[in-house]
Amino acid sequence: MLIRAFFMIGHSEEYEKMARLEGQLWWYRSLHKRVETAIRRQFGDRKAIKILDAGCGTGGMLAYLRKKGYTDLRGIDGSADAIAFCQQRNLPVTSLNLNDLAYFEPYTQYDAIICNDVFCYFTDADLLPFIRALQQRLKPAGILVSNNNAFNAFEGQHDIAVGVIRRFVLSDFAGMMPKMGMRIIDSTYWSFTLSIPILLMRQWQRLQLAMGWRTVEEAQSDVYLPAPWLNETLYWITEMEQKLFRRTPFGSSLFIIAVTDPAAR
Repeated sequence: MLIRAFFMIGHSEEYEKMARLEGQLWWYRSLHKRVETAIRRQFGDRKAIKILDAGCGTGGMLAYLRKKGYTDLRGIDGSADAIAFCQQRNLPVTSLNLNDLAYFEPYTQYDAIICNDVFCYFTDADLLPFIRALQQRLKPAGILVSNNNAFNAFEGQHDIAVGVIRRFVLSDFAGMMPKMGMRIIDSTYWSFTLSIPILLMRQWQRLQLAMGWRTVEEAQSDVYLPAPWLNETLYWITEMEQKLFRRTPFGSSLFIIAVTDPAAR
């Protein structure tokens, strides 16, 4: 059974914030650029490659890639709220419970599949079949690009507000991917530079809950726009980190790139 927060399904206010801010907020901007950089490294200047965003949310990633000139884009998501925001942007999206991906257009394959902050809503029993379904949708030279919530130490009210049920470390995927016929070719945690302030903020959030100063029902996500100067500063920090360090050992997110590996099956 899938415990997907598509718990976020029905949380219209969270989707509204995402749709409104993901083109501005430093974290989304950095992630979108990171994904596009990974695609460009694999495929160069080719813009007609076939790209699927599995768990596309309100479409910020797809909109970003469209602005970058990519022409063959597709998104799927299980939330009616998310799909509605995508349709307002005239993005090519389909409503689909991601548990059913194995049966959805089984002969359609993609050069690149993006799956950002989705695995955190799956139990082990559901995650392995889902990764297998993603692998089966990849062309032989295709890549899977995935951002994921990392390290339990960063668990906070954001996880509660959007329904996250788990966080990952790299060894989790190193163990899972070969079983699903995939091989990780690149990975990094981020943002290492901001990890201490993020960690302190999340610990403060947990203390508020533990002390009863805030209830679980009052938990709020971290999706909000800080003052313009702070937003730009945080974006600049993440950009500098990415330019200076190919990999960093710690951070609240784990970014991985994987390919199909027949030998790993």
